Amino acid sequence: MKKLKIATAIILSGSLLFGCSQDKTESKEKEVQQQAKDSSQNPMLDKVSEAYRSYAIEEIDAFVVETEAFTNAVIEGDVEKAKALYAPARMHYERAEPIAEVFPDLDPKIDAREGDVPQEDWGGYHRIEKGLWENNTTKGYEKYAEQLMKDTKQLRAKVETVEVTPDLLITGAVDLLNEVSTSKVTGEEDRYSHTDLYDFAANVQGAEKIFELMKPALKEKDEKLAEEVEMRFTKLFSLLNQYKENDKYISYTELKEEEIKELSQSINELAEPLSQLGIVLEG
Repeated sequence: MKKLKIATAIILSGSLLFGCSQDKTESKEKEVQQQAKDSSQNPMLDKVSEAYRSYAIEEIDAFVVETEAFTNAVIEGDVEKAKALYAPARMHYERAEPIAEVFPDLDPKIDAREGDVPQEDWGGYHRIEKGLWENNTTKGYEKYAEQLMKDTKQLRAKVETVEVTPDLLITGAVDLLNEVSTSKVTGEEDRYSHTDLYDFAANVQGAEKIFELMKPALKEKDEKLAEEVEMRFTKLFSLLNQYKENDKYISYTELKEEEIKELSQSINELAEPLSQLGIVLEG
């Protein structure tokens, strides 16, 4: 949609520069606007956008509920309970990150790592994570828990305003995988708790949800590509499941260097064909 608007502006500017008649300019502008209208009215893609919107809101709803349980445990001084709730709660945020990151004022408050923002502004999940695992305490972190809950509720209120488009979904799916390959696979995300595999899995699950919603449209365009992406997801989840014990992911520190390399390679092998989802939006 944005590209078509830009195209309209270029067409108008070019017409004026070369002295085209007003009638021709208006005719061309209407043609481009009609193209944009036709693209935006693809019934299949409209359904995809609406379905993802519902999915993202459900994840944020769950995130609110589980964050409240987590922050209450911190405020009540229950270290072990807070530790147990930390990673599962964050998975909801990581799955819906394409939507959550639309709000640049809230995302750093909820999800910033140490060094991402000035120390005096640092709060959210990772600030509390440091207290829980590095200092084994909640004392002094109650204020961060209270603020985290406020920011999480504000996120839920704002998420209703997000316009979900096919462009946002395609970009979001690839960005989720890129985030895994550039930061999570290094162990930087949960540097104190080493619960990185939870975030890793949630990002992949979020990307898979987008793919599943767009798969029918993709199969109409390129069935072979759809099958390849599906196969790559299956392979990656198979690798992740190797690092589960009693339905819980093991500490990231337990992985050997070659196992981390294998995960990284698998995510890159998935990201390449997934990035071609854009063909769904072509004519």
